[in-house]
Amino acid sequence: MLTPRQPVPDLKVETLNHGTFDLQAQKPKFATIVVFYRGLHCPICATYLKELQRLLPDFAERGIEAVAISSDTKERAQDFAERAELKELRLGYGLSLADARKWGLYISTSRGETSIGVIEPDLFSEPGVFIVKPDNTLYFASVQTMPFSRPVFKDMLPALDFVQKVDYPARGEYTGAV
Repeated sequence: MLTPRQPVPDLKVETLNHGTFDLQAQKPKFATIVVFYRGLHCPICATYLKELQRLLPDFAERGIEAVAISSDTKERAQDFAERAELKELRLGYGLSLADARKWGLYISTSRGETSIGVIEPDLFSEPGVFIVKPDNTLYFASVQTMPFSRPVFKDMLPALDFVQKVDYPARGEYTGAV
């Protein structure tokens, strides 16, 4: 489990149209939002990431950069990007499942063909949304075991306005005895 205010694991993946994404090299004004998605086989991921892409200017106004990453191959990621019409969003691929585990993501096994006629990979990571500060410490985390009930991006915007206005600290940082 990752701990708020503590460093996150290294994260370096290739992207479809934006070169290599290296989280440690990012220098946003406020944070980087890292969205781990299930992959080509997930229609909910497509809808979810289309919404993130639509809101990229709103996040940028708040000093937040975004990337979405899966363990899909380059070919599957390209197919996903085309189907979902994702042109502006940085889309990373090739996340190792070992790295997914370092981020606390859940791993699922294939159930075969999905509702959209795409075969799931043998193993793949379930979704997670993380906000990482420029010093590479965790600010926010939400990890799911299912493709649904993820954080709503448009609802995050006013919350991010508030946390920036009052310099609200990352919460959940206590790791001592209880």
